[in-house]
Amino acid sequence: MQKVLHINPEKCTGCLQCEMACSYENYGVYATAKSRIKVFDFHDTGRKVPYTCTQCDEAWCLHACPVEAITINALTGAKVVNDSTCVGCKVCTIACPFGTVNYVQETGKVQKCDLCGGAPACVEACPTTAITYVDANWTGLDRMRAWAGKLGNHAANPAA
Repeated sequence: MQKVLHINPEKCTGCLQCEMACSYENYGVYATAKSRIKVFDFHDTGRKVPYTCTQCDEAWCLHACPVEAITINALTGAKVVNDSTCVGCKVCTIACPFGTVNYVQETGKVQKCDLCGGAPACVEACPTTAITYVDANWTGLDRMRAWAGKLGNHAANPAA
């Protein structure tokens, strides 16, 4: 059974524990700038929302990579960047419609969430369970629609 990260923004306090855990897991340092998950601050509403790679089925990043540096982990289903193959061309960063593949200046490579091999550090670190690791067949679409409605994120209706 494949699993995915599920984010419940209503539970996020903006504590950044997810970012700290991610950077420590992947780089051995507590540095939010190195995190593969980010907490976006909606200043106008005071809301905080964690976001990271959603491991898309379509995987635009994977298909865009000219050197096939992004592959699918058979165990987790995560789309993973192979550092030894990545040439740092940044095509995947352009292809990702969510902006969750990032170029790392120090390494000259890209990074994205790899689900920590099936035990996401951000999930373990989140004190409010705003981030959980759930069965991929459960999408939470109704919750996302409810959240979008609360924020007033409605598509503009030109006929109105």
